[in-house]
Amino acid sequence: MTDRIQHDHSSIDSHRATVERAGRTDRPKVVLPEGVAAPDDPVRIVLDGRAYRAVIETDFGDVPEIRGVYDNARMAREREGPNRLAEWVESSDLSFGRSVHLDVIESGAHYGFRTPGETAVYEPTAGPDGSLADIASDLE
Repeated sequence: MTDRIQHDHSSIDSHRATVERAGRTDRPKVVLPEGVAAPDDPVRIVLDGRAYRAVIETDFGDVPEIRGVYDNARMAREREGPNRLAEWVESSDLSFGRSVHLDVIESGAHYGFRTPGETAVYEPTAGPDGSLADIASDLE
């Protein structure tokens, strides 16, 4: 397995996503392109080179979105702790309605966000086999 992969590597699909307002709040969410799966378990999200966890949900129109990015899977499921997505949007000077790049490293499991013009390097991960993932879910 390759140690690190550039965002423009042929194995990574990049799509346009949009930073939107979550309801009537000032909290951001990222609206993902149609076709992005919403798995039951939290996915890995890379922001500025650091890996976090997020739950991909769908809105009433079945459009996939991410409303928060957290330090681990349990925090993502419970929406507990600092929301790293909000911090990233603020530190990147992104505003509502602005586009971001969604890099698909492993569909349904591992994604990266980057601002337009930004480059990124990702470390691909081999997910645990089913039995290890089940044990980890039970422990959290």
